[in-house]
Amino acid sequence: MNTITKTIVIHFVKNIFQQKIFYFLLCVFFGLLLYAAVTGNSYLTKQNTMQQQYQLLIRKSWEANPDKHPHRMAHFGSFALRIKHPLSVFDYGLDNYAGNAVYLEAHKQNTVNYSEASFSTGMLRMGELSIAMLLQIILPLIIFFLGFGSIAADIENGTLKIISSQGASNFQLLTGRTFGLWIISSLFFIPAFIVTGLLMTLQRNDFANAETLSRLVLTTLLYIIFYWVVSAVTVIVSAKSNTAKNSLMKLLGIWLMMAIVLPKIVQLASSIIYPSPSKLRFESAIEKDIVKQGDSHNPDDPFFKKIKDSVLKKYGVSTVDSLPVNMGGIVGREGERLSAVTYVKHYNDLINLYRQQNAVSKWMGYINPFMMVKHNSMAMAGSDFESYINFQQQAEAYRYSLAQRMNELQTKYISNVKPKEGNHGMHVEKSHFAAFPDFNYQFLPLRQIISKEVLSLFALLFWLIVSWLALLHVSKTFKIISA
Repeated sequence: MNTITKTIVIHFVKNIFQQKIFYFLLCVFFGLLLYAAVTGNSYLTKQNTMQQQYQLLIRKSWEANPDKHPHRMAHFGSFALRIKHPLSVFDYGLDNYAGNAVYLEAHKQNTVNYSEASFSTGMLRMGELSIAMLLQIILPLIIFFLGFGSIAADIENGTLKIISSQGASNFQLLTGRTFGLWIISSLFFIPAFIVTGLLMTLQRNDFANAETLSRLVLTTLLYIIFYWVVSAVTVIVSAKSNTAKNSLMKLLGIWLMMAIVLPKIVQLASSIIYPSPSKLRFESAIEKDIVKQGDSHNPDDPFFKKIKDSVLKKYGVSTVDSLPVNMGGIVGREGERLSAVTYVKHYNDLINLYRQQNAVSKWMGYINPFMMVKHNSMAMAGSDFESYINFQQQAEAYRYSLAQRMNELQTKYISNVKPKEGNHGMHVEKSHFAAFPDFNYQFLPLRQIISKEVLSLFALLFWLIVSWLALLHVSKTFKIISA
């Protein structure tokens, strides 16, 4: 940065500091930031503490079962609870809408339920006051308000003639004002990330590690570039406006369209382009395919009767009672495998459909930087769609492992001959159940997040390049001395 540009930057920043409205906006923003930080930290701490407490209760309930038939334990089931990522204190994303718990039982994949939205009033749809929301929606509006007259006001009062006579080029003027506005914006967003880092430190949990810090650093870099783009847009619009009033109206229109209207339109359009089935239709399709496979609980079912015949042949016996292994466990294991394959197929088809819908929104990030920053921010905070799907997949892997472990115990320890009295040979010791590990949710690794968000991350670089090219283009067409 040369001397002339530095002088323009310093002069612009000093001019902003002389405006009382700047300090008013700074105080209002910090007040909102404090509120968002306190409520966000309280909510995250409460939710994670509650989830961990319930997970312990679920484990105690599981281990408290007496000696029991393994198949009954498979249907007794368990729960998988989703712990929120430490950085979700910054960006709630989909956390309040995606659900927090799923019941795990044999032969069936249940949906993730108990979202915060399901227990709240319709006001939650208006959006929560998170730190990310302040940075994505409120701060750009403040930047527009502080910078709408950065060039247009000087055009009106003739100040640009003096600047031009001192040897400042158009490009130096535009980049200097953009840097100055970006510096002003940093007084708002840097404290927000300092507060976020402090909140993550205060959490003192096992998830606040080096990778979490890396996510915070990348998120900070993301917003640094975003505010450069916002600052550049502000200065460019101001330069292309004849009056400060026209500049302000244009910027307010851009903010309304980019931050509010366009995201809603894109969301609606994506659901029309890639329509998703209703829950009833989706579950009916699964049930239809499950029925075609046969009923593993029915000993006379043709498909599973073939399995029984093959097992009898393998062990060289003519009756189930003569088998050294439990026939029900073998049939149950195959039935569980088949049903799991069916469920996974249908769920993957649905997930791919949602990913196509999300892809529309991600591509729009190349048109709307507000949507670009939103996608990347949620991904880094572990509160995006892919993080939610990752939880579902881990829960299903645990459910399937649990069900098949119960089938293995039945196959190995349960007799095919039912006793005339008592339950001898029909139960296994509860120590076998206690030996099965608890559900342990693992967040998506950062490298996987980056690989899944390549489209949105390239949009970040795209806007950085476009902002510089736009400043260069406007500097060639903009007349610094206006009549």
